[in-house]
Amino acid sequence: MKKTVAALLAVATVAGSLVSVAPAAQAHDGVGAGIAAGLLGGAIVGGAIAASRPAYGGPVYVAEPAPPPYGCYWQRQRYWDGYGWVIRPVRVCY
Repeated sequence: MKKTVAALLAVATVAGSLVSVAPAAQAHDGVGAGIAAGLLGGAIVGGAIAASRPAYGGPVYVAEPAPPPYGCYWQRQRYWDGYGWVIRPVRVCY
């Protein structure tokens, strides 16, 4: 929703700056209005981008694994994955 509003504001700003410059006007007549509209549009779009949510997700809760059945237990084992040593929990049953 915020991205849609920001896009519509950007389009309205560009359209307003194009309409404000008359084609038969002299070169110095519409320059100030165009610069003001550009600065105002940039402030609006920049504010919308700054107020948006970050791209990453928040913290996630990860529960511990369920207790193993009788005769089994969890053991941490180390293995080489091609890049380095990795430790992972493995269920060992006897």
